[in-house]
Amino acid sequence: MKGVTDNLKKDLPFEQTVPPDKYEAAIKASQVETDNDKVSDQVHRLVDEHWQENMNRDVYEFLLNCVDLTTLSTTDSERSIAAFTQKVNKYQAKYPDFKNVASICVYSNFAEVVRGNLEVSDVGIAVCSASFPSSQAHIETKVAETALAIQDGADEVDVVINMGYFLDGAYEELCDEIAELKATIGNHPLKVILETGALKSAENIKRASILAMYSGADFIKTSTGKIYPGASLEAAYVMCQCIKEYYQKHSIMVGFKASGGIRTTEDAVKYYTIVKEVLGDHWLDNEYFRIGASSLANDLFQSMTGTTDKPF
Repeated sequence: MKGVTDNLKKDLPFEQTVPPDKYEAAIKASQVETDNDKVSDQVHRLVDEHWQENMNRDVYEFLLNCVDLTTLSTTDSERSIAAFTQKVNKYQAKYPDFKNVASICVYSNFAEVVRGNLEVSDVGIAVCSASFPSSQAHIETKVAETALAIQDGADEVDVVINMGYFLDGAYEELCDEIAELKATIGNHPLKVILETGALKSAENIKRASILAMYSGADFIKTSTGKIYPGASLEAAYVMCQCIKEYYQKHSIMVGFKASGGIRTTEDAVKYYTIVKEVLGDHWLDNEYFRIGASSLANDLFQSMTGTTDKPF
């Protein structure tokens, strides 16, 4: 196993901007609003003002192309994952003029199954790894699982922050884990899940966002969709404000992924509105904006086409 992980480890894509013992200083330097009531007022005012103008076919088609089509079930099997992948293949064949989903997202042990069945070149393979969804395991276990997923054909990796380290204030240990996982996958995108439903407060969400970005996260993601409450507009707003501030300081674009309970077109458009208004048009690309979902893809397709078809 050591050989597998050693061969895949690479240097981080940029030098650590803040030394490990200065994470608290980076958090204190942030000007992102963390008063829960103010955050709620600001985001709902923003969404109420703009989301209706984004309820149109072009946005629906764009959002479908940002979906990480996800199955993360206890009952997943090689047969069910192969059938799930065929839905994406059939969609491409039946609707060649429409853009497909961004990726298929599965547990890490199914990367090879998706790779063996996927026939669409511009749809990626994303995996949830590193002892998802709890992140409770030795770092060696997390690295080995993640390295094997890349070896099996994964293009992107979603991992959860070590919540125990976060709650204990062990920021250096938390960031070291993220950095090691990023080193393991090299240039493949790393999406770091903050589990905002467990963090609860805007202050905690800001802290976790900053720690993840300074550790090499390519995306910060709201939720696992398991156990705790999923995505919220307030969490998305704070995270996008942190991404904006990080870009202003370091000229590095970090992506945003919303996940957990986003099932309708209206829900998705509200998250799109936050990204557009806070981060701007440069983030309106599936290289920097994703939504993790399953049933949402069908709802977006129906909104886009005016049909009742469910291709996914």
